[in-house]
Amino acid sequence: MIAHLAYAAGSPCPTLVLDSRYLPVDDGPLLAALAGARRWLIDAGAGHVLKIALVAPSAHPMFDLDYRFIQALPDGPERFDLRGSCGHSVLSSIMAAAETGMVPRLGCGDRIRVNVLNNGDHMVCEVDEISRTTACFTVHFVQSPSRPVSSLLLTGSPRTVLAVDGEPVEVSLVSAGNPYVFVGHRAARVSTREELFADDPELFARLSRVRTTAAEHLGWSPDGAFPKVAVTLPVEGGLAVRAISVPSWHPTLALTGTACLGAATGVPGTVPWFAARVAGCPRGPLTVYTPGGRVAVTAATTFPAEGEPRLDWITIGGKGVTFHGSFLLEPLAHVQRKEISACLWQPV
Repeated sequence: MIAHLAYAAGSPCPTLVLDSRYLPVDDGPLLAALAGARRWLIDAGAGHVLKIALVAPSAHPMFDLDYRFIQALPDGPERFDLRGSCGHSVLSSIMAAAETGMVPRLGCGDRIRVNVLNNGDHMVCEVDEISRTTACFTVHFVQSPSRPVSSLLLTGSPRTVLAVDGEPVEVSLVSAGNPYVFVGHRAARVSTREELFADDPELFARLSRVRTTAAEHLGWSPDGAFPKVAVTLPVEGGLAVRAISVPSWHPTLALTGTACLGAATGVPGTVPWFAARVAGCPRGPLTVYTPGGRVAVTAATTFPAEGEPRLDWITIGGKGVTFHGSFLLEPLAHVQRKEISACLWQPV
């Protein structure tokens, strides 16, 4: 099988992109095949590649690509989490798809429509800039149909109290793009951006415990990757945010995490909603500061005359991605084979 590597700026690692048409459909054989691929990658010095994207041309007339994300876990080549998605890997998949002809060569203004099979998300990725190996996108998470904001709450409540280290910790469990547990800066025991962005092992350990406690509260495996966890700190002009990825600090904030944060600031009573109001953020684009830079996210919400607000879409701009190249993935070489006779056939 021919595999592809691409890296979206701000992601913890590159994404391995594979053509799902040549892989098993059922999870058991699929994960067995991917485990073999991971062992080979580890031996080749690419054990840090923990994101896997499976893509194919979509049979649905509304979409260009069907996409499935698989999070590889660092505690063994056979360990995976199938629950969530990854926006950075979607962009890597688009670059690989354009390289292989699944979608036409990209041009400025093109929009690639992606059907996320993991969670039913609909993403539209608009090309702002393009070169031979790099591109910059504006990404839209389209809610079709629009969603009542209360449906984003995993527990049905804007805030949930967890028992962490024998103490109550108030968090918000929100799902938009990916499931997240948002923690306020006081609960995280930080008060400044410098403290939040420091490489503090005690803070990392505490947030990890918050995350595993939240997973247990939801009835999910505490050893998986979801829900993700992020701390919000009000700062002048926006929110400073720190998040954990697999298996360390996230260098920025996941694309899906930025989308989830933007959506959460529009849900009254959540931790991000309060943080945005303390920061004095007006309705509209929210500036998010991370250790790796800043990004703006807009969550478009409709406020009907009757009933609760509804989320229409979430937009994030300025997302760069680089295509690194293609290679023969030897453990899966047998699944994508083409006889030379097919290339030599001539019409009569």
